[in-house]
Amino acid sequence: HREEIKILNKDSWIPRLMSHHHRTLLQATLSSLKMLDVGKWPIFSLCSEEELQLIRQACVFGSAGNEVLYTTVNDEIFVLGTNCCGCLGLGDVQSTIEPRRLDSLSGKKIASFSYGSGPHIVLATTEGEVFTWGHNAYSQLGNGTTNHGLVPCQISTNLSNKQVIEVACGSYHSLVLTSDGEVFAWGYNNSGQVGSGSTVNQPIPRRVTGCLQNKVVVTIACGQMCCMAVVDTGEVYVWGYNGNGQLGLGSSGNQPTPCRVAALQGIRVQRVACGYAHTLVLTDEGQVYAWGANSYGQLGTGNKSNQSYPTPITVEKDRIIEIAACHSTHTSAAKTQGGHVYMWGQCRGQSVILPHLTHFSCTDDVFACFATPAVSWRLLSVEPDDHLTVAESLKREFDNPDTADLKFLVDGKYIYAHKVLLKIRCEHFRSSLEDNEDDIVEMSEFSYPVYRAFLEYLYTDSISLSPEEAVGLLDLATFYRENRLKKLCQQTIKQGICEENAIALLSAAVKYDAQDLEEFCFRFCINHLTVVTQTSGFAEMDHDLLKNFISKASRVGAFKN
Repeated sequence: HREEIKILNKDSWIPRLMSHHHRTLLQATLSSLKMLDVGKWPIFSLCSEEELQLIRQACVFGSAGNEVLYTTVNDEIFVLGTNCCGCLGLGDVQSTIEPRRLDSLSGKKIASFSYGSGPHIVLATTEGEVFTWGHNAYSQLGNGTTNHGLVPCQISTNLSNKQVIEVACGSYHSLVLTSDGEVFAWGYNNSGQVGSGSTVNQPIPRRVTGCLQNKVVVTIACGQMCCMAVVDTGEVYVWGYNGNGQLGLGSSGNQPTPCRVAALQGIRVQRVACGYAHTLVLTDEGQVYAWGANSYGQLGTGNKSNQSYPTPITVEKDRIIEIAACHSTHTSAAKTQGGHVYMWGQCRGQSVILPHLTHFSCTDDVFACFATPAVSWRLLSVEPDDHLTVAESLKREFDNPDTADLKFLVDGKYIYAHKVLLKIRCEHFRSSLEDNEDDIVEMSEFSYPVYRAFLEYLYTDSISLSPEEAVGLLDLATFYRENRLKKLCQQTIKQGICEENAIALLSAAVKYDAQDLEEFCFRFCINHLTVVTQTSGFAEMDHDLLKNFISKASRVGAFKN
């Protein structure tokens, strides 16, 4: 028996005799199985191992986390649980301990999914259609009635030629975003959460206008009784209930039409997440701001006082790449660029008033294990792990001397590649390799890390480089006219900018004519002006660039005080 017990040791049972390649493959398969772990949600203990293996998307909802909808590998949709108000969409109010297939949506693929407190369900398909069902006492299904919906019903009033790309539910109201950046709302409106200017419930989808009229919205979120929309300029607009300061306007008065969060002036927001009565936003610099209710420490400020203004929250020194909250809980979570997951707020009945490092690798697990109720904050997606796609197969062949028919000699080191793939993937190689019989190409214009990253990008579609090296790759991408690669380099530089390297990156952006990046680096320098001007980079800055920088900085009021 002692022998058997040893098996549980993580990786120890992977036979030592296996080739390194097979061992890595097996470890990768194991870790992708671990990634799926929907088993952390109690409701999934009703499913067999075989059923769990087939899940591709899932959302756990309901007032006690006792309902779930999931899709499988072959695009079938199943539901399971207590079926409160017919929210499983099966046509009855029978609870079910066995997964039942939701035939009325067969063949539909889910793009976005959200649920309210009733619960009611709003689902957008990849085709852009909207289906709703479940609780409907306040017209939150948008079908013009107040009868509970026992089966999914397509909502097309005012949405017929629109393609819906994102949905969000508050307690008893619904919000959708279309591909052309318009927002529609319906349902309960006692606090102005439909944004219509009145407090009359809204029985069918109505476009939210006011100061959103000519704006392009890129993402939406709902708290219990309020709404948020982020527009393409990075501004945040809010409306609805504000009794806890969850609109971030510095007041506690409700807001029946959209209003801009003025305190975020000059800050570009990328994501917004709403809890029960608190709000989190993530900026393009990886900074989090929070406001609203704080009785469980869900703002992460270190105390339990509500905040009606955006307050910066410090999580590690690392930048944040994901924020998470859900309108039926008082819990907040965030993931850093280094992959660390933090949580704060209500944690199984306790209050955590500062960001706390968890042992999880994704924010979803925070809600499965710590939130009350244990519901999902978003539609979970699980990547299939068994089959190697064409893309994955190509990734593996990069720099593989066994199959390569071409070597690049850079800084005295070889990089192995495949002529046919380079021709397929890159305009430059299509012509330069056309009549080239050689199997060695010497390359002196670019450094080894930069050229290797470029070739690897052609195999993988992605790059992993320091921001400084990404600058060299940006030069190469400009030279070879690889626009997508330029964008990726700019993204890497944005994510890796800090006070120390800001001036060097700004100079590079100017040199390679990357205007969007130049604007970003400039804003970063202005926002961190005191420290940036004390760096060696600033002291050694090119004379013309320095003149331009100072005049531009004074134009935006950097030297006012």
